[in-house]
Amino acid sequence: MSNGHTRSAAARGGALVAVTYVYFLIFAQFAFLNRLAQLGIGGVALKVVMAAMALGGIALSMSAPRLARWPSPQLRLRAGLACCAVAALLSLLPLNIATAAVVALLIGAGLGLLTVTLVTHLAAWCSPRYPLLTVGLGTGFGYFLCNVPGFFAATPQVHAAAAALLCAAGVLLAPPDSVRVEPAAPFPSPRVHLPFAFVVASFAALVWLDSAAFFIIQHTPALKAGTWQGTAHLWTNAVLHLGAALASALLLRRSGLLTVLAAAFCALAAACWLLLDPARALPASLLYPIGVSLYSVALVAYPSLLSSAASTAHRARQAGWLYAIAGWVASALGIGMGQNLGHVPPLFLIGAGVVVLLPALFVLLRRRPRELLLTASILAIAFTGARLQRHAAQPALTPIERGRQIYISEGCIHCHSQYVRPQTADVLMWGPTESLDAIHAQQPPLIGNRRQGPDLSQIGGRRSPLWLKMHFFDPRAVSGSSIMPSYEFLFRDQRGDDLVVYLASLRGPGTMQHVVDEGNWKPSQAAVRAASVTEGHTLYLRFCATCHDPGGATHLRWKASFYRLPPDFTTGPLLDLPSASTPQKRFDRIAQLVRFGLPGTDMPGHEYLTDQQVASIRLWLLQNIAKPTPQSIASE
Repeated sequence: MSNGHTRSAAARGGALVAVTYVYFLIFAQFAFLNRLAQLGIGGVALKVVMAAMALGGIALSMSAPRLARWPSPQLRLRAGLACCAVAALLSLLPLNIATAAVVALLIGAGLGLLTVTLVTHLAAWCSPRYPLLTVGLGTGFGYFLCNVPGFFAATPQVHAAAAALLCAAGVLLAPPDSVRVEPAAPFPSPRVHLPFAFVVASFAALVWLDSAAFFIIQHTPALKAGTWQGTAHLWTNAVLHLGAALASALLLRRSGLLTVLAAAFCALAAACWLLLDPARALPASLLYPIGVSLYSVALVAYPSLLSSAASTAHRARQAGWLYAIAGWVASALGIGMGQNLGHVPPLFLIGAGVVVLLPALFVLLRRRPRELLLTASILAIAFTGARLQRHAAQPALTPIERGRQIYISEGCIHCHSQYVRPQTADVLMWGPTESLDAIHAQQPPLIGNRRQGPDLSQIGGRRSPLWLKMHFFDPRAVSGSSIMPSYEFLFRDQRGDDLVVYLASLRGPGTMQHVVDEGNWKPSQAAVRAASVTEGHTLYLRFCATCHDPGGATHLRWKASFYRLPPDFTTGPLLDLPSASTPQKRFDRIAQLVRFGLPGTDMPGHEYLTDQQVASIRLWLLQNIAKPTPQSIASE
């Protein structure tokens, strides 16, 4: 083959790899999710849509080698690119859940057909002299383009249109039917033969780590600010991706797949560990793109160039299994980990390390047993000494510091945030916002990214220590709709009291002023008109009777501990309201007490109730509980 033909083949193969990666990264993994958010598709509906994408990807990855009606690989390649382009354009329409699921299915199907067909025949469609370099350049430039600031920051509509145009260009780049579909000579065999099952498990572990880390970064404001926001971060990511992709191609040629997989794992595992603390986001932002590009090049190169498959059909089947399991299943599991845990557990990093590094350690142990044993002994001694020194020098902790450690160890961060989102309904419900500097000063920050329960950043100004303790003992007794489990066992020793002290300390300098501002709140007129006595009675029994009825569970168990015993609403009077000088102000004040509680007492707020629910409770109280006495009104 002439040099001109060689360069043309290299450019074609690299461009097809780049187009595939750009489509997957900037559209399927990023812009399509943002487009669904624009359309208001979230929660369970979002999971259904993404499951449809995974289903399409798995189905076509497995069936692509068996499409007998399309024997030409060039035709299958064009069909995959065309399907991807059509799906991207369809995402621009005003979709509902059903049509979004159909589009997602097309995205997955197009990618499944495209990726398996491309890697199966890539050796014939790229430079025969430098095939790994072709893969490295294509992967590197794909990631580079996705991180160019102007392109990365574009709208989902722009991303979708660009993805469709790139796929259309890919159709034109697809090799003509006259181009051979088998390489002229087989690629040199790897130095160490790796069982296919190990290869799949290793790539699955790496994709799992990558997907979890990406989701956590994109959905944690403090981490995203330190890794992905700003022109400097994006250009750095682009350059690191390109450089690591080229390095991966070189390592694959000189050292083999084991070295690349081990290096990629070390970079990704270190990044995931650093992401546990937003203060360490900067070094994580350097390691993450390196690890991703290292394994991404190998993910293309293995089935196309490095596999020990004896035939094209065998190579296609391996590619189908690899991308179905490592590409789709592991990616979904990684995203699920990011959603449900908000971090990558260290134990999972250890397990993934065993999967990826064990064969490499076995080979190293067989070749260098004495050196490896000596190195391991030195590391163990150094680690033990550092641990002993740290424990010896550790000062005594205050109750607040001990309580914070209990908060972390019991996993409270997985259900409770400590971050009031500015200029949202959070401010009214949970209190004033904190500056990002104050959040970064925490070691580690505990802002969280989920809200199974209320935000706790100002909980010390909104709940008394006694209420917090009562809630830990029996959450549903003091908050009827709580799904939190009991933590009564923490009070068998000092841990429970320390946790209460820590939570009671969570209040900002603007907390009390915020309480004053809440005194101006009142339910909307629409909520007042929609209020229902029946609903009010049901809500009263769920949230209020436990303290205000003599037979209430909380009243009976804790009556000796209350700073001021809650009023008995079965006998009245309803409330003394010296701060409410007119009937209308008394009316509004009752709603404020139901919604926000009474600071300085054990009376909690019910911030999560809607205006209508608050108005319904107030209506039932005024119609069914004894009214204020003339003496109480006169005393005002």
